[in-house]
Amino acid sequence: MLKKILAMASMLFAVVSFAAVDVNKGTAADLDGIKGVGPAMSKRILDARKEGEFKDWPDFMQRVKGVKEKKAEKLSAEGLTVNGKAFGGQASAPAASKADKVAKAPKAAAAEAKPTKP
Repeated sequence: MLKKILAMASMLFAVVSFAAVDVNKGTAADLDGIKGVGPAMSKRILDARKEGEFKDWPDFMQRVKGVKEKKAEKLSAEGLTVNGKAFGGQASAPAASKADKVAKAPKAAAAEAKPTKP
């Protein structure tokens, strides 16, 4: 009976240790527990969080120095979330406006129409 209780306790501990940590709610110790986040990064996260909660991953990546797409993927795989969401690979750059796309279209058509010299 004691062995079963110890086994259940260790399984519960393992599940808790793999629980996700939200950047908007986690303490410095919680953030340090994520592989890839050390004391310096957890301090940067907490300092940026003082300005306001992170809205999403692009907001987090923009405000925390040293976190780009590749790092965000790794941190998310280790259990870090932003507002309960894992990193989905969305680009942090704003999407091109419709006017930009229209302006680029004539240039592309002109380049295709230009004959090449043999």
